[in-house]
Amino acid sequence: MKKRLLIPEWILLLACCAFFFLWKVSSFGLIGADEPRYAQVAREMLERHDWITPTLSGTAWLEKPPLYYWQTITAYKMFGVSDWAARLPSVIDASAMAFALYWFLRRFRPGLALDGALMLVSSAVIIGFARAASTDMPLAAMFTIGMLCWWAWFEGGSRGFLAGFYVFLGFATLAKGPVAAFLAAAIIAIFAATQRRWRTLIASLWIPGILIFCVVALPWYVLVQLRNPQFFRVFILEHNLARFGTNMFHHPEPFWYYVPVALLSWVPWVLFVVAAGSWAIRKMRESGADALNTFLLIWVVTVVVFFSISTSKLPGYILPGIPPAVLVLANYLSERFQAKPHALLVILHAGISAALIFAALTLPYTLLQHRVSWNSAETVPLIVALIVGAGVAILLFATGLRGLRVATLVPAVLVVAIAIRSGSAPLNDQLSARAVSNALQQVSLTNLPIAGVLISREMEFGLQFYRNRPIPRYELGNAPSGEHLVVARAGFQKAFARDVPGRKIVFLRSFPEQNLEFYYVGAR
Repeated sequence: MKKRLLIPEWILLLACCAFFFLWKVSSFGLIGADEPRYAQVAREMLERHDWITPTLSGTAWLEKPPLYYWQTITAYKMFGVSDWAARLPSVIDASAMAFALYWFLRRFRPGLALDGALMLVSSAVIIGFARAASTDMPLAAMFTIGMLCWWAWFEGGSRGFLAGFYVFLGFATLAKGPVAAFLAAAIIAIFAATQRRWRTLIASLWIPGILIFCVVALPWYVLVQLRNPQFFRVFILEHNLARFGTNMFHHPEPFWYYVPVALLSWVPWVLFVVAAGSWAIRKMRESGADALNTFLLIWVVTVVVFFSISTSKLPGYILPGIPPAVLVLANYLSERFQAKPHALLVILHAGISAALIFAALTLPYTLLQHRVSWNSAETVPLIVALIVGAGVAILLFATGLRGLRVATLVPAVLVVAIAIRSGSAPLNDQLSARAVSNALQQVSLTNLPIAGVLISREMEFGLQFYRNRPIPRYELGNAPSGEHLVVARAGFQKAFARDVPGRKIVFLRSFPEQNLEFYYVGAR
C-alpha cells in the first residue's frame, strides 16, 4: 500500500503567503497618498545615506518612525527602487506574523495550527495591507508577535519569551510610535485585573526587558530629536496626541466606525469569527474557562475601543486587533471540530463566498462604470457565484466544521486570482500615478520637469515617486521658470495660462481615465 505524499505544513503556509501577499504585487501602481509618499521618503533616505532623518522633497518629514523606511531601504538596495520593492516589507511582515501565529498554535494550542495561520493569511484586511506600502502592517506584525511572546512567557514561564516581548514591542514602537507600548500595557493590565493576577502584571515589568526595549527603540528617537529639534512637537504633539484628540488631520468618523470595519476585515471568515467570539464569551462565565480566550478578547476589544475613542480614524488603525480574533476562531474550531455548524450559519457563509466571487468577476465593470449595471453581462458572473455558493454550502453540510478550511480557502483563492488578473489594469489606469507617468513618458521622451494644476494629493505624491522629483503646484504660485510639462485637471488650461503669460503652451493629450490633461509649457 503506497503512502500518501504529505506536503509539510510550513511549505503550504509559505505558498499561501506567496500567493495572497506577493503574487502580482506590482500589477498596479502605488495608490493613495501614503503609498508613494512612504516609498519616496525611503528613497530619499537611501540617496542621502541617512538612516535617521526621514525627508520628503529634501525637507524633514517626521510624521512616522523609521522601521518601514529601514525595511524599504534594504529592499531598494537588494532589488532596486520600484513600487514592487516598496511593498515588499509589508509582504515579509505579514508572512512573519502568519508564521508566528502558526508556531504559537502548534506550541500552545496544537491541533489546528495551520488552519489558524491560513485564516489569518486569507482575511481581507491582512491581504490588503500586506500588499501595500504602509506603516500599518509593520506595526501589526511586530505588535502581534510581541503579544504572542508575552503569552508564551505567561503560560510557560521562560524569560526568553518575555525578552522577545520587549524586543518586538520596541520594533512596534519604531513602526508607528508609543501607541504600541500603551496598547500592550492596557491589554496586559486589564487581563491581570480580570484574572486577579497582580503579580503577573508586576512580573511583566521586568527590568532587563525594559532595558532591552530601550536599547531597541530609544536610540533613533534620541538621535532624530538631536538632529531635528521640531521632532517632539511634530511627531508626539501633532501626529500622536493631536491626531488622537482632534480632527487636525481631517479623518473624522463616528464612534461605531470600527465595528463594520472589523467585520469586513475578517471576511471571508467573519461569521465564524462572530460565532467564536460569542462562544468564548459564554466560556468566560464558566469556571475553568481558557484564560487565553479571555486574553485574546481583551486584546481585540482594547484595540477597537481605543481607536474608536480617537477623533481621527482610518481603516488601518484596526489592524493589530485582527490576529487575536483569528486565534479565538482557531480555539473554537479546535474544540468543536467534529460538530455540525448551524444551517443558517452555513447558508450565510456560503452567501459571503458567492458575493465575493460575483464582486471579483464584475470588478472591471465596477471600476470602469463606478457601479454595477444589472444587465445580461452580469448573468454569467451571477450563475458562477451561485454555483460556488452552493458548492460551499453542500461541502459544509456534508463535512461540518472539518471542511471549513477547504470550503472557505478555495473561493478565497479564486476571488484574489480573479480580482488581481481582471482588476489590476483598470485600477492602475484610474487610481495610480504610474499610468499617468507612463503616459507622460510617451509624449515627452526628454524627462522634462512636471508641475501640477489642481491635481489631487494622491497624484502629486504618486508623480513625485515615479518621476523622482518634487511636483510644484501652479495654484501655490510655484510655476517653474524653465520648460516643463503640466498635469492639469481637465478644463483648466485658461486658469493656469494666466500664471505663465507670454509663454508657449501646447496641449499634448488628455488622460480621461483620471480626468487629466497634459501640456507643454516653454521656458520664460
